[in-house]
Amino acid sequence: MNIVLASGSPRRLELLRMVGLEGFKVIPDTGKEEILPGLSPEQTVCQIALQKAKNVSLSCGENDIIIAADTLVYLDGRPIGKPESPEDAAEMLKALSGHKHTVFTGVVILANGGYTTATEKTDVFFRDISDEEVSAYVRSGEPMDKAGAYAAQGYGAIFIERIEGDFFNVMGLPLCRLTMMLREYGVAI
Repeated sequence: MNIVLASGSPRRLELLRMVGLEGFKVIPDTGKEEILPGLSPEQTVCQIALQKAKNVSLSCGENDIIIAADTLVYLDGRPIGKPESPEDAAEMLKALSGHKHTVFTGVVILANGGYTTATEKTDVFFRDISDEEVSAYVRSGEPMDKAGAYAAQGYGAIFIERIEGDFFNVMGLPLCRLTMMLREYGVAI
C-alpha cells in the first residue's frame, strides 16, 4: 500500500509533510478541470477532486490510498479560479478588496474500490487594497497559480483582516478534516 497525493501543489505537499506524513508518492493530475453547471460550491470542489483522484488512480496500484483535493474561491456566489494573466490576477484582487469571500476545498480519499469525500468552508475577509498594492503584488508573481490570486501563507497575508474557519483550508488542504478521513483508512498521523 502506498499513499499517493494527486496534486502538483507545493503547498499541499508541504502541508502533508508538516503533519508528519512521509514517504508518499506525488502524482499530479494533468487532466483539465471541468466545472459542471448547476452544482453547489461544495459539490463542485468534491466533483473536481474526485475527477483528479480517478485520473491518478489509473497510474496507481489497487491497494494505494489516493488523496486528492480541489480549492475554489467564491465571491458573491460565483467561483474565482486561478488567474490566467497578470491582468486577470489584478482584476480578481480588486474584486476581493474590502469584501468577504469563501474558500471551499473538496477532499477525496480513494481506496479499496471506493471513496470518501468531505468539504471544508472558510470565510476570508480582505481589507481595502490600493491599486498600488495590487500592482506590486501582481509583479511579485505570487498570485499566478493561486485560487483567488493570493497566497494566505505568503505576501498575500497582508490583505487578510480575519479568517473564520480552517486556515489550512485557505492554503488548499484542510488538515484536521483530512487526518480524520485518513484514520478511517487506517492511516494515523
